Amino acid sequence: MRFAEEIVVEEFLPTVRSMLAEDLRDRGLTQSEVADLLGISQSAVSKYANGEVERNDRFLNDERVRNLVARLGEGLAEGTTSRVEALIEIEVLIRRLEDRDLIAEIHELEMPELSGHGGDFNVHDPEGDLRTTERVRSSLRRGLTLVESTSGFASLIPAVGSNLCQATPDADGIDDVAGVPGRIFDVKGQAAIPAEPEFGVSEHVASILLAARRHGSDAQAALNIRYDPDIVAALEDAGRATVEFDAEYDDLDAVVGAALEERPDATVLYHTGGYGIEPIVYLLGDDAEAVVETARNLL
Repeated sequence: MRFAEEIVVEEFLPTVRSMLAEDLRDRGLTQSEVADLLGISQSAVSKYANGEVERNDRFLNDERVRNLVARLGEGLAEGTTSRVEALIEIEVLIRRLEDRDLIAEIHELEMPELSGHGGDFNVHDPEGDLRTTERVRSSLRRGLTLVESTSGFASLIPAVGSNLCQATPDADGIDDVAGVPGRIFDVKGQAAIPAEPEFGVSEHVASILLAARRHGSDAQAALNIRYDPDIVAALEDAGRATVEFDAEYDDLDAVVGAALEERPDATVLYHTGGYGIEPIVYLLGDDAEAVVETARNLL
């Protein structure tokens, strides 16, 4: 008697680990770096690299497995995918392959009595909360990588700093919006990102995003940049719908709502400041990368 979990442990995981190790080595990482990323020993990496670990050809040649390995290898190598996200993505694939799929087929071959019954359950929800939050963090990391790699981006950062935020699909509060702790600042002409993205750390930009979503916007991400009439004009020339709101508000939700009632399709909100209030432009978009690309096009 053999359990499906034994197939996962003895055949699927060694195959995927060896494929990931091979992919990361091909991307120029050292054995030590690969070992750290995968949480295994350098000797294990060496065994994978030297073909000393037996691999299951059905997993090795499965397009979904190969695509996942390539995507995770790229993300881990570039730092845009966390080990937690990689773990979750592999776990999700495992559960899918167990549910009337490849792992179930292999299981049935080894235990013919299971024929027609294998994989009649789903252990993990592939759209669960943990996977959702990790996807948001991953999108933010990719956006922040663009910020860091863009020459001159610091020139768009206002004196109060910028923040790049992204909400979960069903966000209803600040704790459902991830951002940069401490904001992004201009440090000697470079955009300085002080820490990894976290949920609940951006109050103002997150509040703008949530208010816009409550009043009909389908945006999931936001970025604030400095205000300049030329910047607003350039955004309008690029086809962005813009709308102004009053900086000296008592009720943020009300002023954002009024602005979007005036221009429901707006993806750019801005105000021209007030007493002690710096003028700011807020860019809205589908994800963190999209709003950063909008900002990059202004340079």
